[in-house]
Amino acid sequence: MKTIGIIGGMSWESTESYYRLINTKVKERLGGLNSAKIVLYSLNFAEIEALQVAEKWPEMAAILGNAAQSLSAAGADCIVIATNTMHKVADQVTEQCDLPLLHIADATADTLRSQNIQRVGLLGTKFTMEQAFYKQRLIEKHGIDVITPEIKERNDVHQIIYQELCKGEIKPDSRLSYVKITEGLISKGAQAVILGCTEIGLLLKQADTKARLFDTTEIHAEFAVNFALS
Repeated sequence: MKTIGIIGGMSWESTESYYRLINTKVKERLGGLNSAKIVLYSLNFAEIEALQVAEKWPEMAAILGNAAQSLSAAGADCIVIATNTMHKVADQVTEQCDLPLLHIADATADTLRSQNIQRVGLLGTKFTMEQAFYKQRLIEKHGIDVITPEIKERNDVHQIIYQELCKGEIKPDSRLSYVKITEGLISKGAQAVILGCTEIGLLLKQADTKARLFDTTEIHAEFAVNFALS
């Protein structure tokens, strides 16, 4: 079994989900007392969030690159960035570390394509929904068309992530808001919706909506397990 190196803490609530999912999936595959071999480098999200607001992406790339180097030195065989938004600096991280980086958008695209999804709605932080690093990868590398919510809805999605989910707060009214936005994306022609922030799955479940959901946290965890057991 290979060792999975996780850059986490963005937020720790979703990193906890990664740890649980990866270990659960390894146990399901191997049985008995088997669990995953994981090295975790957990960052202070308050520092990262302040840099996000200031749009200081080179500084964040340096921080994550240092984390990747530390994971490599600790014996990791791959790097998993346990957040969608920070994949904006994925290329810069790989430049600083010789380990393979398991990209969350590639993992998600593989799952979508395996189920013949060609047009998908995207929920996430404003960075993920509005900037090119995530959407363009799906469009240009994988041929998957992407729809995002209107600007007010994008603001609502973003605010709920940072002011509630990243603090571990789960509110029924916010779930209803997400359901409305999600089903609105389906009405605009999306075949399914990507939960493109690793915290969204804490709030929105498949049982909450008729829209078909793809949770990137679970997909990315499965992707990492496939690598570890390959």
